[in-house]
Amino acid sequence: MHADLRGKTALVTGAARGLGAAVTRRLGAAGAAVWAADIREDRLRDLCRELRDDGVQARPLVLDIRDAGQVAEAITGVYNGAGSVDVLVNNAAVDVTKPIEHLTAQEAGWVIGTNLLGPVHLCLETYRRMIKQGGGHIVNILSTAANRTWTEAGPYAASKTGLRAFTHTLFQEAQRDCPGIGVTGIIAGGMETPFITERFPDADTSRLQDPAIVADTVLYVLSVPAGSVIPELVVIPRNESSWP
Repeated sequence: MHADLRGKTALVTGAARGLGAAVTRRLGAAGAAVWAADIREDRLRDLCRELRDDGVQARPLVLDIRDAGQVAEAITGVYNGAGSVDVLVNNAAVDVTKPIEHLTAQEAGWVIGTNLLGPVHLCLETYRRMIKQGGGHIVNILSTAANRTWTEAGPYAASKTGLRAFTHTLFQEAQRDCPGIGVTGIIAGGMETPFITERFPDADTSRLQDPAIVADTVLYVLSVPAGSVIPELVVIPRNESSWP
């Protein structure tokens, strides 16, 4: 596997930590100039400083992806500064672990707005531009919750299921509109990231996979020769309980 991203521009959401930080590091190491987007400004600037010290072109982008206006302004700024977005990785995600009986509308809106509408906003702003530039690749990070639900995760499962359907539709439209555009959904199983460990401090981390494995999977998707494309890929720990 080898993805040469020199001369390419990538944008990663949820980049400040966890899987997003791992993906940002991998893309930067492959030569891409990376725009790292997140709402956590301090963590974001620390990551970009670390990457620049390693010789990676990394720029922080403070962004609330739930806000379509912010997204439109941010993408316009990236294009004005870089000229293109060649790789978009929609990784940002949140969850509220509550029974539906006790869930508030605000909490449900936060999860669905971040996990589903946020990626849709970013795809709307980048896809049409990718058509004009003749290529690019959109990678949407999905979850096993897109295939199998469990209790206390209603909005999360709904958001990831919706994003999977949107990803499949976008893939089909890209096949029609511009064969140079790749669209891939990556179904990732449990990872040892703050997304899990902060909500479940007693979680058995031996049953979780290193986010670097999933980041390598993103790089693999981008390494496939132009004559092929991966519409969906699943990477889970061997003892993943939520698959199939």
